[in-house]
Amino acid sequence: MAVGQAARIRLAVLPTPLMPAPRLAAGLGLRGALWIKRDDLTGFAVAGNKARQLEFLLGEACQVGADVLVTGGSPGSNFLPAAAAAAAYSGLRSVVVVGGAPGASSSHPNLAAAAAWGAELRWTGSVDRSTIDEMLPVVATGLAREGSRPYVLPRGGATAVGATGYRLAVDEIVEQLGTVPATVVLACGSGGTQAGLVAGVVAHGRQVRVVGASVSRPAGEVGERVLGLAREVSRRLDDPPPEPSDVRVLDARGPGHGLASREGDAAAALALRCEGLVLDPVYTAKAMAVVPSVATDGPTVFWHTGGLVDAVAALLGGRR
Repeated sequence: MAVGQAARIRLAVLPTPLMPAPRLAAGLGLRGALWIKRDDLTGFAVAGNKARQLEFLLGEACQVGADVLVTGGSPGSNFLPAAAAAAAYSGLRSVVVVGGAPGASSSHPNLAAAAAWGAELRWTGSVDRSTIDEMLPVVATGLAREGSRPYVLPRGGATAVGATGYRLAVDEIVEQLGTVPATVVLACGSGGTQAGLVAGVVAHGRQVRVVGASVSRPAGEVGERVLGLAREVSRRLDDPPPEPSDVRVLDARGPGHGLASREGDAAAALALRCEGLVLDPVYTAKAMAVVPSVATDGPTVFWHTGGLVDAVAALLGGRR
């Protein structure tokens, strides 16, 4: 399948900027240049990097005649408000399966934003995130019995369809960088963003090295997920298949998923003061913290995936 044949609903303002960050590079002690790929500026709602993936996910949902989007995540998931906003924009209802039970977690700003975009919340009753995966098909089956036409997305929207958006993002950054080799560092949660980047890098002759900073799962588990998804993307688009050596994932969980780390907070404070760059404490801040350990003498690109709502909440809460 050619990329142009994939169903797509335009959400993002592309290309996103690629900006130099010399003061931050110096503060991090890098020998080479540092660039920031500003996918926090995709321009749709507060979707950040998810806007690229949702273009293809909602495109397929509408193509198959769905009328309700079903997805899920933890209360702090950045994907939930993005998916709810994209569903509303596309004329679909949205039902969101949330890990846990109503209570203190109900006030998380990402969950409040999802509800503001019209999402109907369904709680699993357990903080175990696997219960979300188990409940998604149950909810979809119930909706279908009521006469609806559900389209189900896994947590984070990590499917080969969604990752296609980041296969295209490599075309974009290769044009911006020219032929200069670079290391790309990004926060990795469900793996879809990194999978698309890996597929694109392989298609372009491996000019760019992609390093994911896993913030929610063990690095080995994430690496397997990324490789599998990247290979699916490549098959869909008739691109060369990625190899295990094309996937590098570092463990950046710190105290655990959804919790800030001391290293991440320090990196976020440096980014804020050096470049005015706002990073969220549980995703992008942790990824920025690993940049010095993987940077080379060549240019490094930090792919800013967003997380604005959580980042602002952290700033207002004094967590910096």
